[in-house]
Formats: sequence, C-alpha cells, structure tokens
Amino acid sequence: MITHIVMWKLKVAAEAAEFKSQLASCSCLVPGMRRFEVACRTAGLEANCDVVLYSVFDSAEALAAYQNHPHHQKISALLHAMRETRFALDYET
Repeated sequence: MITHIVMWKLKVAAEAAEFKSQLASCSCLVPGMRRFEVACRTAGLEANCDVVLYSVFDSAEALAAYQNHPHHQKISALLHAMRETRFALDYET
C-alpha cells in the first residue's frame, strides 16, 4: 500500500472550498485507489496549509495511474494556478 499525502497553501485562502471541490472530482479515477479524502483548514484549529489530500493506493503502479490519468492532469493544471506552495509525502505501508 502507498499513502499519498499532499498539502497546499493557496494564494487566496478563501478559494479553499473551490479547490477542494475540484480536487474531489479526482476520487475513484483508477482501480487500486482505496481512500481519497480532501479537507480544508478549520477555523480555530492549528493549520499550516489550506487544503490537504489523504489518499491510499494498492501499489505504486496504482498511484502512478492516478497521477497520469487525463482528468487528474487537467485538474492539477487548474489547481496549480491557485496554489502558493505544495508539499507531498508518499510512503509505503
């Protein structure tokens, strides 16, 4: 299993809900995607980013299929313009 976590700081924090909605459209794109959870920062709780993705894949191949999927590529390009910074961590479990 591969866990794929990505965190974004947006140029405009108020756009987090739109960012989340666009990213959520990438759930269930490929076989082997076990979990896909997108969340926005909660007012009053500690946060260093505006949006986070927590996803789990059966294998590195399933993660690669997701990352190379045409819909993901399209959404990624759209969201790139909205972000200030992006941090990612993939690890094997």
